[in-house]
Amino acid sequence: MLTAEPELEVEPELPGAQFPLAAARQLVSDLFVHRPAIYWADFLTCILFGYLCFGLVRRWDELSVTATAEMPSWLSFAVRILLFACACILNFRAVNFIHEVVHLPARKFRLFNATWNLLCGIPFLTPSFTHETHLDHHRRRIFGTTADGEYLALGRLSRWWIAIYLSQALWAPPLAIVRFGLLTPLSWLSPHIRDWVHAHFSSLVMDPRYQRPLPSPAKLRTIRWQEFLCFAWIVGVTVVGLRMGWPRFIAFLGQVYLMSAVIILLNCLRTMGAHRFRGGGHESTFVEQLLDSVNIDSRWLWDLAIAPVGLRYHATHHLFPAIPYHNLPAAHRRLQAGLPADSPYHQTTEPSLIAALGKLLKR
Repeated sequence: MLTAEPELEVEPELPGAQFPLAAARQLVSDLFVHRPAIYWADFLTCILFGYLCFGLVRRWDELSVTATAEMPSWLSFAVRILLFACACILNFRAVNFIHEVVHLPARKFRLFNATWNLLCGIPFLTPSFTHETHLDHHRRRIFGTTADGEYLALGRLSRWWIAIYLSQALWAPPLAIVRFGLLTPLSWLSPHIRDWVHAHFSSLVMDPRYQRPLPSPAKLRTIRWQEFLCFAWIVGVTVVGLRMGWPRFIAFLGQVYLMSAVIILLNCLRTMGAHRFRGGGHESTFVEQLLDSVNIDSRWLWDLAIAPVGLRYHATHHLFPAIPYHNLPAAHRRLQAGLPADSPYHQTTEPSLIAALGKLLKR
């Protein structure tokens, strides 16, 4: 029997007298408006130029020979490395729009959500349904507990857990191919496989023990469409790649694997700096959830690149999940200036991601 997922909830519960939520909301009351033009321009620019840089990495030698035969080999190699880095950073930003997709008003942004899935979620095998469990991460009674798949108490565990967590950059890309290329068609044949795959292999989470609740029939239809498109994408790429010939296809797959590994590693580092990860597995109060979250108040190029789409302001996002990413910097500045000096909010800020990661390693 399929059981319905819990009703989505994005607003935090009242924190009580320990935090002036009403005053904080008043400070940012005009920042809850989403501006579709920003979403479209930002995402399309990232994904299109990201794909362009990815393609130029493999074609640069041909293009450089056409342009000039005098370019030294070391310079050509350096240009390809730069193009590869740009492809990783741009596509990393595009992929991280999945966080906004699951928070956006569904009716108002239906076309944007579909476009993101077709241009990014499906090609990168991260369709939006895999991140919908993120909304549980914002529920006070779930945050930091075993039911929160996006929380792993790294601040209390051995450093080996951090090494294991970072290692997914190596094995997650082929696992995604197995998930959508093999387990997806098998799940069409058996309800038992279907439920097992959904519970264990259908969520982008930190905790490997997490089991996702089974979906409602309506949600299952959406999931099946996204799964089918991912399966069709794998089959299509394989067919086209084999026609290209094994040498070119292997080179293409190698580049895809390297870019995927870099993107996953960057996301792991970004995630490790988003929380203190000091939870003991019990239900947290609102203030405890806020204090466990981190704002990276930095304008370093590294921090801007590794925590894109508003993810530098993770504590602000936990305070007001409905604020769109393009308004989070302004919200953070207002809250810092307008809240009392002894407010817990001021304890959420770190000067850089490296500082946040350093404190995590010390713990």
